[in-house]
Amino acid sequence: MITVLGLPFDRNSSYRRGPAAAPVHIRQAFHSDSSNRWTENGIALGSLPQWQILDELQSLDRERAFEQIESAVSETLGAKARLISLGGDHSVTYPILRAYGKQYPDLSMLQLDAHPDLYDEFDGNRYSHACPFARIMEENLAKRLVQVGIRTLTGHQREQAQRFGVEVIEMRGISRADQIVFNGPVYLSLDMDCLDPAFAPGVSHHEPGGMSTRDVLNIIQNLRGKLVGADIVEFNPERDLHGMTAMVAGKLLKEIMGKMMEES
Repeated sequence: MITVLGLPFDRNSSYRRGPAAAPVHIRQAFHSDSSNRWTENGIALGSLPQWQILDELQSLDRERAFEQIESAVSETLGAKARLISLGGDHSVTYPILRAYGKQYPDLSMLQLDAHPDLYDEFDGNRYSHACPFARIMEENLAKRLVQVGIRTLTGHQREQAQRFGVEVIEMRGISRADQIVFNGPVYLSLDMDCLDPAFAPGVSHHEPGGMSTRDVLNIIQNLRGKLVGADIVEFNPERDLHGMTAMVAGKLLKEIMGKMMEES
């Protein structure tokens, strides 16, 4: 079973709020009559019972949100389901991985992002959406982290990447992405700002020079490794144009589900 769960939390956003409203917009785009339920690899999701889309987690607050998220993810994994989470800002990936790390001790991660999110702390907040992968690697929740699409590396984050052994494929070297091979289970964390703003304007941090929608789809569809979980984060509906980014997120959700079913 594949379970899709909304995590409407953005209290760790550093620049502007808005991603907490994303899950419902992604669900609406996924169900929109403007498209259909067939994935590009030929799976008719509409005729299959092996997936479910749940409502968003309720009453998430800054003090208990991570505990609530970790508990909900643990419950889903305990039911032998694979989870796709809809954020929310990128800080939600940390509690998700706290649950996944217990279930999958040999887990690898693929992060598609404009930003490495490896700050030790940001604006005095160690749990900022700019810090989740520092926390994940500190706690050994993933044995391997590969970041693709990065185009905002600071000196501090380069040091952090070296410290944690993170494999960084910057956007200027994106051609190397098709050489990635994972052994064992893989978790995909997809920040919508990995895409160029021309393809996904509905994000808080516009970072020109990013991937096209087709680039991201190719990475998902050609991923070598067993995809056991994923999140789609940092979509900010307040900055979207004509529902454009919502439809991109809905398309990516559909293709991630198709990739998971292909491997079942």
